[in-house]
Amino acid sequence: MAQQQNFYELYRRSSIGIALTDSLDELIQSGHINPQLAMKVLMQFDKSVTETLAKSVKNKTQMKGHLHTYRLCDEVWTFVVKNPTFKIDQGEVLTADKVKIVACRNQEGAGEGKK
Repeated sequence: MAQQQNFYELYRRSSIGIALTDSLDELIQSGHINPQLAMKVLMQFDKSVTETLAKSVKNKTQMKGHLHTYRLCDEVWTFVVKNPTFKIDQGEVLTADKVKIVACRNQEGAGEGKK
């Protein structure tokens, strides 16, 4: 039997994840799909976004700011940084009032001691 890999559900709270969830809810309410199919779609979304970002995003960023809060729960780090400045590879500089960074263990290396 094939081993099923679980993916974090972080991206469901992104704008595209929220739009997908809202659309699936409408389809369930109208009777076009059942909740089990909606869950399969969401699990595929989690997997696809995670794999696509891991393969496609190659830029590096430097960040400076004031670390306001941080916590570790269930191997998930959460950082809130106030007044961050991001310097991207191409020299572009971005600023914000506050950012929240969520960092999770790499799923494929979890059993091998990789972080």
